[in-house]
Amino acid sequence: MRAERVFAYGAAAGLLGDLLLGDPRRGHPVAAFGRAAGAVERVLWRDHRGRGALHTAVCAGGAVALGAVAARAVRRSPAASVALTGAATWAVVGGTSLAREARAIGRALEAGDVEAARARLPHLCGRDPQALDADGIARAVVESVAENTSDAVVGALVWGAVAGVPGLLGFRAVNTLDAMVGHKSPRYRRYGWASARLDDVAGWPGARLTAVLTTVAGGAPRGAVRAWRADAAQHPSPNAGPVEASFAGALGVRLGGTLSYGGRVEHRPVLNGAAGRAVRAGSGDIERAVRLSRRVGWLALGVCAGARLLVRGVGGGGGINGINGVRGKGRTS
Repeated sequence: MRAERVFAYGAAAGLLGDLLLGDPRRGHPVAAFGRAAGAVERVLWRDHRGRGALHTAVCAGGAVALGAVAARAVRRSPAASVALTGAATWAVVGGTSLAREARAIGRALEAGDVEAARARLPHLCGRDPQALDADGIARAVVESVAENTSDAVVGALVWGAVAGVPGLLGFRAVNTLDAMVGHKSPRYRRYGWASARLDDVAGWPGARLTAVLTTVAGGAPRGAVRAWRADAAQHPSPNAGPVEASFAGALGVRLGGTLSYGGRVEHRPVLNGAAGRAVRAGSGDIERAVRLSRRVGWLALGVCAGARLLVRGVGGGGGINGINGVRGKGRTS
């Protein structure tokens, strides 16, 4: 079986597995990676960019190497290759958990239980929940759904299409490292610099594809494109900007503005401010964002699998893939 079909079948199986099973409550592979990365950090940490770069290379490089070894071990068996790709896809994508957490907060807000929504918010993003009212929590959820559509689904599929299983595992490793050490706290301002910059690079194609697919799937293509073009560049993140702006335009809401992380207040530009309304608790905005995220994820699978097939057809065979072992969040809202 050709590598592009292995990816298409395996990635589809992995997304279906995520839809049906979600993430396990215990023993998740990404959590295991996080514990390993934390152990490496305890050995290597110094307030120095070079030490942080070594940490990034060891952890992300180890994940890519593991994927390459596993892919090479099953390369002679199409069924095993599809199964490995499916398992890797299921392990690295998080669309179901994202939707589940967002909807749980949405239900709490609809019931008027703001304290329950505040208690649940840290499961989804790093905002200070006590600093938010009901509408602020709803806005944080919509922004996190938008950003994590790229980080937890589309970006992984893009790198899986480029580099197979090593690409899937490598992207999730980079995104996880960014979430762990890539923020601008005193401890990680230097040490996490390499992880943050590598995440910006790795997330670039997935973020743009997410924004494009949002304009297609969102029901308001002109609004999504207008917000993307007008406001994305103002966002401090080069990848969250296009994604959140296109979501804002597609949903007809305003995103961005003042927010608080770990006691640090940030004043971000408003996205889609001219045409959008404020996100409101109990208005269905969270549910609409979740449904849009789902549509974008499945469209991304079709685009990535189709691109693999197209490249194979144009190139006449060969190319870079993870089946033969050859290489080609995040931070959250």
